[in-house]
Amino acid sequence: MPKLKTNKATRKRFKITGTGKVIASKVKRRHLLGDRSPGKKRSFRRKWTLNATDQKAIIQALPYK
Repeated sequence: MPKLKTNKATRKRFKITGTGKVIASKVKRRHLLGDRSPGKKRSFRRKWTLNATDQKAIIQALPYK
């Protein structure tokens, strides 16, 4: 049976925790941050978990994680 290929873009953006959840960084934190409030910018630092619907697609793209 051939090896499965890992989607490299997905590997860079998502991580799978030990319990099998998928975590990701928040978006909209690269530029134009002067317009955003300090609390909003602080919330960008935190990671967030994807919902179950999206997790299934991410886990399929990362077969060996």
